[in-house]
Amino acid sequence: MSYPITIIVRHPNEKPVKCSVWPLRHRSDLLFLEYPPTQMPDLSGYVRLDPSGLPLSQADADKGLLLLDGSWRWAEVMTKRFSHVPARSLVGIRTAYPRASKTYPDPEGGLATVEALYAALRMLGRPTEGLLDHYYWAEEFQRLNKDLFDGSFP
Repeated sequence: MSYPITIIVRHPNEKPVKCSVWPLRHRSDLLFLEYPPTQMPDLSGYVRLDPSGLPLSQADADKGLLLLDGSWRWAEVMTKRFSHVPARSLVGIRTAYPRASKTYPDPEGGLATVEALYAALRMLGRPTEGLLDHYYWAEEFQRLNKDLFDGSFP
């Protein structure tokens, strides 16, 4: 089965060395755009991953995924530009990414972008091969979410 390409919009202030999805930039199933996009892609039929959205479900199986990649501070700014894309959350997924910000709180249920991408694709029954290969905390992320990854998602 064919799925819409996953679009990842990266804030230019996001350092590639700290970016959890940057190692995936050469994959053909992902489209990376810099924020703000010079040309807005057609996002009809897409859902945007956002901790404040309704839970992602099988009803979204035919939808494309939009991920906004940047620190939480930048993601909040970026969200305004993409607020017309329905938001979906990833309920029950725990992050393994160590947070270090002392100035900006992480939202409840906040995940590293690669964690959100992996979890969303698993929930929608799509291929996830190689997504976590370069993610330093992959083993811990999978351990923390073992029950969800071994069973069915909500």
